[in-house]
Amino acid sequence: MAESVERLQQRVQELERELAQERNRRVPGSGEGGGGRIRIEKMSSEVVDSNPYSRLMALKRMGIVSDYEKIRTFAVAIVGVGGVGSVTAEMLTRCGIGKLLLFDYDKVELANMNRLFFQPHQAGLSKVQAAEHTLRNINPDVLFEVHNYNITTVENFQHFMDRISNGGLEEGKPVDLVLSCVDNFEARMTINTCAPPLVVAANIDEKTLKREGVCAASLPTTMGVVAGILVQNVLKFLLNFGTVSFYLGYNAMQDFFPTMSMKPNPQCDDRNCRKQQEEYKKKVAALPKQEVMQEEEEIIHEDNDWGIELVSEVSEEELKNSSGPVPDLPEGITVAYTIPKK
Repeated sequence: MAESVERLQQRVQELERELAQERNRRVPGSGEGGGGRIRIEKMSSEVVDSNPYSRLMALKRMGIVSDYEKIRTFAVAIVGVGGVGSVTAEMLTRCGIGKLLLFDYDKVELANMNRLFFQPHQAGLSKVQAAEHTLRNINPDVLFEVHNYNITTVENFQHFMDRISNGGLEEGKPVDLVLSCVDNFEARMTINTCAPPLVVAANIDEKTLKREGVCAASLPTTMGVVAGILVQNVLKFLLNFGTVSFYLGYNAMQDFFPTMSMKPNPQCDDRNCRKQQEEYKKKVAALPKQEVMQEEEEIIHEDNDWGIELVSEVSEEELKNSSGPVPDLPEGITVAYTIPKK
């Protein structure tokens, strides 16, 4: 009996992979009545109106990103396709990410129309199905894999972990990043089994931060800001440019962005967490050390072929007369300016 169940589970996984491959073959605008464009095999930096990647490839010409085409080699999983997750998925799709894996169990409702992504005619559809349809029309070059279930349940958790471990761009390899776009502590703990989230409200259950029937982030502006910050850091991490923020908060009432560095806990209760910390230390230690070269500042105009010298137009006497008396101040304190004598 146990062997039969195991064979059935393997067969289900095979069928899911075949279904995902078949969906990826169906490209909108390729003769199936869609209004999208055909797939583009290679990104081009050519600046023409018909090139959807011309503005993105400009980052390479500007020297910000060394190899933008590398974006196509990454697979990212997004857990929670709500107000933040759906916008995050759209931004990554427009950036040309290689593959997106979407996880959510909820359905689109008209109450979700305060968000930036879903549309009224999608009400009743599962969020992952609605998102996949919209995202495919935006960019058919991206591969999509959607899962309509709750990751926190016992029966779904193992499948979720299997897709995280084997659902990369190349089947059998892990995804490159998992983005937590959920609004409850249980789902966060499921995603971050070895890195619990930072709980700001001490000794308060996260559920008490919400009022009944009201989402904590119900303004589309808030969702857009949070999703934008998240995707910006995803791109910096994957394409290796700029500085990735360990923690960046957003206080919408005060337009305040608190930041802090988050470090792993070596005394974590989770054995798997401690194991991964040790593996990460070994990985970092194996990286080649970069020598920091201190360049001497070049002195400009000390000597030149034309005999040009820089001379102050103000004499020492004039400079002294234009300054007022300096008061006697404690050590470490200086005046920003003095009042000239009248």
